[in-house]
Amino acid sequence: MSEADSTPHSTPQPEAEIHLQSLLVNQAQRAALMGQKPCVIWITGLSGAGKSTLANLLEARLIADGRHTYLIDGDNLRYRLNRDLGFSDRDRAENIRRAAEVARLMVDAGLIVLVALISPLQVDRQLAREVLGYDDFIEVFVNVPLEVAEARDPKGLYKKARSGEIKHFTGIDSPYEAPLHPDLVVDAHHELPDVGVRAVLDLLLQRGLLDAR
Repeated sequence: MSEADSTPHSTPQPEAEIHLQSLLVNQAQRAALMGQKPCVIWITGLSGAGKSTLANLLEARLIADGRHTYLIDGDNLRYRLNRDLGFSDRDRAENIRRAAEVARLMVDAGLIVLVALISPLQVDRQLAREVLGYDDFIEVFVNVPLEVAEARDPKGLYKKARSGEIKHFTGIDSPYEAPLHPDLVVDAHHELPDVGVRAVLDLLLQRGLLDAR
């Protein structure tokens, strides 16, 4: 049995049996209460590129500026909500779909949401963009050469992948498709993380998603 076949998935309910409930409070009201414009900052890149470092520093800066945020980290997501998923193409796609849906709910709550997720395939990142809406979606590509990410190897995953202990590892035996038209490219090889944080904040200001404080 393949990894893709072994993963349990619940049977979807027929759409005819699902009825959306009308709500009295909407996203605009929640966001107004927080005094901000909700959005998703989707941070993609190879394992070891520095996605989590950038996301953590960025969230800390946003919180210090009085913003209401939440950080969805790929590893943390797999530890609980997505613990039933493996690393087949099917499971990776489902992992990203769930992350996008969770982020959508948080955006609806009025939050600025940061998602740090390898999300290696263009088709899956496009799905996330469509789930979240183009106006609410900022794609940030944390760019480092594979050899640099592998040399860092903070969790020892590349070493395990090279030895065959880990299968379907992005960059080794599973592809990573760099974004064709990201909203921002962060050079995490030559620049310090603080430079990337500043670049994201500047972009949010330019897009009118942050007000100057």
